[in-house]
Amino acid sequence: MRIRDSVAFITGANRGLGLVFAQGLIDAGARKVYAAARNPEAIRLAGVQPVRLDVTSSESVAAAASNCTDTNLLINNAGINFWTGFLGPDSVEHARSEMETNYFGPISLSRAFAPLLAKNGGGAIVNILSVLSWISVPMGGTYSASKAAAWALTNWLRTGLRAQGTRVLGVHAGPIDTDMAAELTLPKVTPRDVVRQVLNALEAGRDEVLTDDMTRQVKAGLSDELGIYLNFDPGVAA
Repeated sequence: MRIRDSVAFITGANRGLGLVFAQGLIDAGARKVYAAARNPEAIRLAGVQPVRLDVTSSESVAAAASNCTDTNLLINNAGINFWTGFLGPDSVEHARSEMETNYFGPISLSRAFAPLLAKNGGGAIVNILSVLSWISVPMGGTYSASKAAAWALTNWLRTGLRAQGTRVLGVHAGPIDTDMAAELTLPKVTPRDVVRQVLNALEAGRDEVLTDDMTRQVKAGLSDELGIYLNFDPGVAA
């Protein structure tokens, strides 16, 4: 896919990785960038078109799709992580919220935008996943479950939308230097580097991006006889 002259729709674009995606696309020559968030008033990046969007609301998703019909690149970036322990008092409620945003959100957006992508030449969908799609850590189990579901969704979309010419790119990353990972002391990849890798992968027609050494190590360890997911130690991985 060619980034120059593309029309991109980014969820969770008011801060962090989503905001850097918006800037990166502008810098790469995208013709139009829709920057979507629950509070679009907070988006003050020149050159983008703010869009009000709640990824957990089917009505909001439908309205966004009906107003952004020229989109040919959908970036499912919006995500939440409560860093909830298994026995935490709100762990079940947090798990539901994470699943609604991190899994059902991309389903809803992809279903709403897929016909538009087909109409506009096929285009592409980018799903921001995680190294935690493959392994779990004590305070991130519910988030891991939502990202594992999103990884399965990504693989399903890739095969299901191939006939209409839509590419689907899964992006697995370890800690990214944003607010979500602010309390982590592990090595972090910069949002700018993630965006650079993703845009290059889109232009190269790739299906997957592994953004950092930890993520590459974890994927390589999935097929070990004692799979890395059985007893993952983030300190050792770092």
